[in-house]
Amino acid sequence: QVQLVESGGGSVQAGGSLRLSCAASGRTFNIYAMGWFRQAPGKEREFVAAISRGGGTTRSADSVKGRFSISRDKAKNSVYLQMNTLKPEDTAVYYCAAATGLVVPTIERGYDYWGQGTQVTVSS
Repeated sequence: QVQLVESGGGSVQAGGSLRLSCAASGRTFNIYAMGWFRQAPGKEREFVAAISRGGGTTRSADSVKGRFSISRDKAKNSVYLQMNTLKPEDTAVYYCAAATGLVVPTIERGYDYWGQGTQVTVSS
């Protein structure tokens, strides 16, 4: 099993920045890709960004390109989401996810493990 714990959420004004962190523990050698999803109130969970084990492959949603960046620290079994120029529509619970397949998924069913989520609130 793999456990994922997110941190770094909070409240910020529009235009501000936040950095989310996700630490993996347990059978981390199984993990290939790690990603971030988010779920706003009344909406389905959606893909935000993902990264491969070595960091050579990244994927991101069109809605966050140019504003969010994903990175990974293999030694710390951690993944980060740097969020800049935040907008009120970025308000959501952000979830970290880990995948064991040798691809970088952009859909929920591609991931095997999930964190509990961290709240991000952006005020106008």
